[in-house]
Amino acid sequence: MHDFHIPVMGLAYTIDSPVRVANYGIDSVVSIIDDELMESMRAYYSKRFKLPYQAITKKMTDYRARRISVYLNLLDSIVKKKFEIFKQELLQDRTSLEKYLKMIAPKAEIRLDIKKWLNQGNNLENELKSIFDKWLCPGKIDVNIMTKVDRENYVGNKKLGVEFNDAHAALRGFATSSLESSVVFSAGMNPRLYSYLATFSDFYPDKNGYLKKKIILKVSDYRSALIQGQFLAKKGLWVSEFRIESGLNCGGHAFASDGNLLGPVLEEFKQRKVELQNQLHESLIKTLEMDGKFVPEAPMNLKISVQGGVGTSEEHQFLTDYFKVDSVGWGSPFLLVPEATLVDTETRELLMKAKEEELYLSNISPLGVPFNTVRNTTNEHLKQKRIENSKAGSSCPKKHLALNYEYANKGQCTASRKFQQRKLNELLSENLNPEEIANKKRAITEKSCLCVGLANPAYIDCEIPVKQEAQGVVVCPGPNMAYFNKEVSLLDMIGHIYGKHDLLKNVNRPNMFVKELMLNFNYFEKELKKNVNGQSVLNQKKMRLFKVNLLKGIEYYQSLFNAKKVFDNSEGNNWMKELNEIKFKLEETSL
Repeated sequence: MHDFHIPVMGLAYTIDSPVRVANYGIDSVVSIIDDELMESMRAYYSKRFKLPYQAITKKMTDYRARRISVYLNLLDSIVKKKFEIFKQELLQDRTSLEKYLKMIAPKAEIRLDIKKWLNQGNNLENELKSIFDKWLCPGKIDVNIMTKVDRENYVGNKKLGVEFNDAHAALRGFATSSLESSVVFSAGMNPRLYSYLATFSDFYPDKNGYLKKKIILKVSDYRSALIQGQFLAKKGLWVSEFRIESGLNCGGHAFASDGNLLGPVLEEFKQRKVELQNQLHESLIKTLEMDGKFVPEAPMNLKISVQGGVGTSEEHQFLTDYFKVDSVGWGSPFLLVPEATLVDTETRELLMKAKEEELYLSNISPLGVPFNTVRNTTNEHLKQKRIENSKAGSSCPKKHLALNYEYANKGQCTASRKFQQRKLNELLSENLNPEEIANKKRAITEKSCLCVGLANPAYIDCEIPVKQEAQGVVVCPGPNMAYFNKEVSLLDMIGHIYGKHDLLKNVNRPNMFVKELMLNFNYFEKELKKNVNGQSVLNQKKMRLFKVNLLKGIEYYQSLFNAKKVFDNSEGNNWMKELNEIKFKLEETSL
């Protein structure tokens, strides 16, 4: 029905998106890191739908995986019920059917069948039901696991086995759930976690070649896809989809991938998809044969999707038509769609007002990875108050990001009060000038408690009481958020995606490829300045590679924009001008 999906956003923002949109056939992704949040949401939805609820407490064995599994089962049950009710509504109410027709992707085959049925004189209900039985299905309830968020867990001072690590337990929760959907792995490769996949039968094809549970890898380039895909294939596991994400033009954690730009990356996938599929198939069948498992004769289906910075129907269509991607992720704009995402009122209003200068690449993440966010969040204000009261840091109630082992064997979060106070105390013994001290203090205290801040919108909007220290809300939109400035309905957002109307009419917005180039160039310049002062994490070799990749990307875009009338838009000349300006600046940079 659709060639777009709603990616994972934070911990809370898409935690119940399937309940909201899956009956319309829209795929969405749920974060399954925070089992406490999922347990709270299960209690909330059990009450709302008058379903039985029995709490899974931390005293119970394997509580984390059980909470995740049972919450996913609840989502699955609610979605299936809502979908059946929705089908009946479409069968019985012509107005609802005509409204739904406006939602369906222009290329969807079901659209032609419904239109043909509507144009018939008799309009037999059985014929319409046959169309629905053939084409209609609920959107997928996919789940996301950040591979690096795999904290070890303890009972007292006894360390539990690796299967009880955070990401491992989350995977087990998904694997033992009733869902027939995909796990999306993000933030790079975790060999131990990937190996753990092989212990669950649902990730292997059955005798008909069907995969009940699928694997999606979020990658930044072709090489990463090949390496990770081969690792899994050699364990008998098939990657059903590679989800390419813009390194910097995305929400949340942003990974600047050596200046590799989205266009050239997509081009390589387009040109080498069959080669990739065949290579992975060859490795896969060798392992399956050795293990005595079902061996598919032909390569299984492999999808390519993309997300990060898309904002117009023109861009969406270009990605699907020219690069042949199967789905396009629309993230940040959906934060302004109450029917699709869970956002508290104050945060949504902040996002509506946010301009380019308010949306920035921050250092607030305890993971030490740049993090796209917006200024003036409630979290930022509360954090600053604690700093002023000499109580910097969070009480760290959840500890999912307690991954720093500098002072504690069990790990600490760099946003925690214990960690920050120790770091601040160490500053007192260092022989530094006032400016150096101020800079170091800022670097220590700017870290935010993402575990609580990214979950809080759910507690606020659903009016779920919490006892922990007030942390406010952290929100993680991408730079693209700057161009969307009003709350919209689900129907209007889908209409915008498919070009039925334009939510950005008269908005001065750069092309998504040009914007990504600008973001990468700005990142490059900042790292170059840091390099001069010996502060950059990028060495000279990496900086040179970054520059070379940016120049290659510009050359690719110049060729593409010249050869194709890529975007039928008067802005085309301005985009070419911006490409030339950045190219000139890069060529003037000595490394």
